[in-house]
Amino acid sequence: MARPALPGEGDAPAECLAARGANGRPAHAAALRFYWGPMDCGKSTMALQMNYNHSRQGRRGLVTTRIDRSLGPQVTTRIGLAHEAVEVTDSLDLRTLVRAAWADGVRVDYLICDEASFYSVEHVEQMAELVDSYDVDVYAFGLATDFRSCLFPAAQRLFELADSVARIQVEVLCWCGREGLLNARVANGRVVREGEQVVIGDTADTVESADLRYQVLCRRHHRHGDLGPRGGAPSA
Repeated sequence: MARPALPGEGDAPAECLAARGANGRPAHAAALRFYWGPMDCGKSTMALQMNYNHSRQGRRGLVTTRIDRSLGPQVTTRIGLAHEAVEVTDSLDLRTLVRAAWADGVRVDYLICDEASFYSVEHVEQMAELVDSYDVDVYAFGLATDFRSCLFPAAQRLFELADSVARIQVEVLCWCGREGLLNARVANGRVVREGEQVVIGDTADTVESADLRYQVLCRRHHRHGDLGPRGGAPSA
């Protein structure tokens, strides 16, 4: 069964559509790209680097985020970089955001969508519509799975719709030295398996530094709830 039309589909202004070459094909084919990885692998850093690389070549874009670790309208990184951003709320329509910029005479060639796993599935549909009907590139960055090792709904939809999906290659290690794959939620020194899917926290080196935090583990130690000799007691 065909998907019902989304609000605003098919009404992109003609002047905003892709320029076409002699063969009738778009001179620039926009794409939806999803870059994912566990915590600490540099997703937000890569998002800001992507924005910098495009902007220095004369392209103009918007940076968006949702539930950044700073709890403010900005993209922040653990290595100290930061950039102002549009906070994505449930009611925000990304297509309306781009249309409003165009109406103000601001060119938008691309969107950088950080913390994309926390967006709604509707936001992901809007990203695809921006690419397909408005010729706006969308670069999404986020986690794939939550603390239970289950896919976030938005991440699942990005895996289904994105033109390309790439795992960020910066290696994050579990305490044991194996590759870190999964994000464990740690409360009072133990890995927890139940609770809301999204709860704000951060990574930390010692359990004393936070009552609620996250730690990247390999699959073996995530399954066993083993945080290592410095991490706290195994989960029950």
